[in-house]
This record gives sequence, structure tokens and C-alpha cells, in this order.
Amino acid sequence: MLTRNLQAREHATLQPAGHAGGTERGLSCLASILFLLMAIPSAFPATSVTLQTKGGIAIASVGANYKSSFGTMNALAIGTPQAGVTAVACPGTLCALANGALYFTTLQVTAAGMKPADTGVIKAYVSTNFTGSAASAMQIYACPSPSACNAASQFSILGTTVATEASLATGLKNPNNFATVGLAIFLPDNDGVSAFTGGGQFGIVTFNLYLNGSGAISASTTLDFNNPTETVQNAVQLNLATAPSGLTVTPASDFSMNFGNVNGLGIAPGAGLTTVAQAGGIIYSTPYQLLPVFTDINSATSSLKVCVSTPFTNALILSLYDSPSGSAGTFNAITTSCISPPAFTTTATDRSTVTRYLGLFVANTNGPGSFRGTDTAWLTYTLTVP
Repeated sequence: MLTRNLQAREHATLQPAGHAGGTERGLSCLASILFLLMAIPSAFPATSVTLQTKGGIAIASVGANYKSSFGTMNALAIGTPQAGVTAVACPGTLCALANGALYFTTLQVTAAGMKPADTGVIKAYVSTNFTGSAASAMQIYACPSPSACNAASQFSILGTTVATEASLATGLKNPNNFATVGLAIFLPDNDGVSAFTGGGQFGIVTFNLYLNGSGAISASTTLDFNNPTETVQNAVQLNLATAPSGLTVTPASDFSMNFGNVNGLGIAPGAGLTTVAQAGGIIYSTPYQLLPVFTDINSATSSLKVCVSTPFTNALILSLYDSPSGSAGTFNAITTSCISPPAFTTTATDRSTVTRYLGLFVANTNGPGSFRGTDTAWLTYTLTVP
């Protein structure tokens, strides 16, 4: 519209006869100069904040904003996370947070369109949090540049208002107007009435650009964690551990325990063992611990069961017993039926320590049925959360 109007004025001035004076031509020339000045684009486009993949999850642009997803997660960090995401169990050697799991990744933020003299800061906050029980199951964290953002200790929870936003990149200046930052989702243990599984609703982080120390937002963009969605799974885990003054429980793909040298009279029990009288022989007893863990399940308690899935080859001489206290008279033979073994507790809570006593019964048999040598049996433990 501007171009056509200026050309029409110019033609109306020059075409009529007898109007070749400098005044009208000068007006026409002035109009053309104004047009040229207005038509030249600015050398500095408007500022903007852009995001892109940088060693982490894939980020897709949607207009001036972005979408991404951490995929399927659980509060025990069990299984393989989505490509570009690292998962660590908490608390642990890589995570000092409360019980749960942290899933983290990296991305690049860029302050585009800054003038040569500009210095930029990019801050972020959770502008739309997860809703309902999903807000109890997932919390968004961030890691600022120049941290490597490869350990949970470098991340902190993001605020949910612009007043509590966190600085992720500072001192941005052309041509170094970009930085690698980290984002994470923390899944705390979340059992009982607030338990949540499935797709998370919403979860949007806003990135704001500030220039030259100003408190005014120069540009912003958002990252929506619903592409298609964040998915929370429930999870259960059962571990065995060494109890104080007990035999060593060795973890591997399965757990193992070695009673060492035993005999039917209970002579010279090894370290970590005590002997308990039992008709027909002796019981070598040791304490050990069971550690049930379960997350995002409506129940707050669980049951524990045990069975002898593979008995000793010499089952008439060697058998396994269980006791809640290790005292004489409290040991019961562990069933060899794993179809429906009885529960030895139905009140075990998440991340609780359940101490039991494992007894190895050695018969004092003589004659043809006696046995000397090495033998092995297998126990199978079952954790059930209603």
C-alpha cells in the first residue's frame, strides 16, 4: 500500500504540462527519499529465544514455541530411559534428592537478534505445572550453564512463577549468544491416595530473555512437555542386604549367602552364625534384611513371601527355616511349594527394612543316609503390593 501511494503522487506531479518548476519536482523527490528510507529493513531483527537439541532429547518447534518429552519414567529409575535422557535413582551416589528418581537431559538456548553491544540473560520457570496427582508425581528441575548438567547435584527445582524464575544462562553476547543448559523431571515416591500413573497433563516451561540488566522481558518462548506426553509407570523392587552381625549377602543378578562349614552338632559356627537347638539336628541361624520398594501404587503396605524353589540335593540332611526373631521355637520350615506360599508379613511399607532370620537345619544323621560335602539351594522371594 505504501509503495503504490507514493508512486501515484509522483506521477500526478510530473505529468501535467507547464508544471516543470523545481517546487513540485522537489516534493516528488522528497517523497521518493522518504519511501526509500522507510523500505530499508533494520539491520537488527527483533530479539527472540530459540531452543534446539544439544546432546539430549529431541526438541520440535511449533511456531515460535517448542515441544518435547522425557517419555516413560518411573520413580525407581528401572529400565532404559528414552534416548537422550539419563535416569538416576535417588537417593544414591549420583543423587542427593529424596526417595525417587531424576531423569535429566541437556538442550541449547540462544538469544537471537541481539545488537553488538547487548548482553543477555535467559531465565526459566514452570509457567504451567502438571495438574492433579501428576503434580505430585512429577517436578521439573533445571541446571544452569556453564555446569556440565550431567549429575543430579547440579539441578534444582524450578519455580512456578516469573518472580521465582531461575537464571540458566548469563553474559550472552554476540557471537557467543548461546548456552547449553539442563532440564530434568524428578519423580518422588508417591504412594497411597496421591499415587499417579499414566500420561501427565500439561507441564510447560517458559524461557525469558532480559537485555542489559533490564527487568523487562525482551523475548520469550515455551517448551511444552506433552509431545505426546510424559508417562509415569508404577514400579516395585525387592532387595536383600546384610544385617548387622549376620552373614554377608552378596548382590549380583541374584543374591547369595554362604553358610560355610556346618555339622549336625553345631560345633564351631562361623562368624555371623548362631546355633539353635532343633529336634534331630541343629539350626544355624543368621539375620538378614529385606528392602521392599514400590512407587505410584495406591496401597501403602505390601506383603512378602518366600519359598524354596530349588531344594538341597540332600534334602533329608539340609533344609531351610525362617524366623522373625531367631529365637528357639520360632523357626518354621520354608515351604517348597512356590504356587501360593504363605506371607511372613503383610505390613511392609515402601523402603522399609524388614529383618528376618534364615535358618539352615543340619540333621545329625549317621550311617548310609549321612552326607558330607557341598550342596546348594535356591530361595525365591515375592513382593506383592495390592
